[in-house]
Amino acid sequence: MKIRKKDKVRVISGKDKGRDGTVEKVYQKSRKVFIPGINVFKRHLKKDPKTNQGGIVEFSRPLDISKVMLICPKCKKPTRLGFKIEKQKLRKKKLRYCKKCQEIID
Repeated sequence: MKIRKKDKVRVISGKDKGRDGTVEKVYQKSRKVFIPGINVFKRHLKKDPKTNQGGIVEFSRPLDISKVMLICPKCKKPTRLGFKIEKQKLRKKKLRYCKKCQEIID
């Protein structure tokens, strides 16, 4: 996947469109990312003997990866990513780069 943990991203669709955040966790199998404070839902909970607390609780849910775009650290704009293969002595290294300013991100 092109988006990784600790990347700054912008939401491009949905109820949080235009908001920025930092990716905290990436779920590769379901192609989702968790961004704290984004995609917040409310849930009604019953009083529990463990917590002794009930009521309405807010929590964030993971967001589909197609709804976010990476913000380039150099040009500070949401951008698509590309990959470049850099050949080193005995091995190849796959690097991400910004499609707008051609700056390597990794």
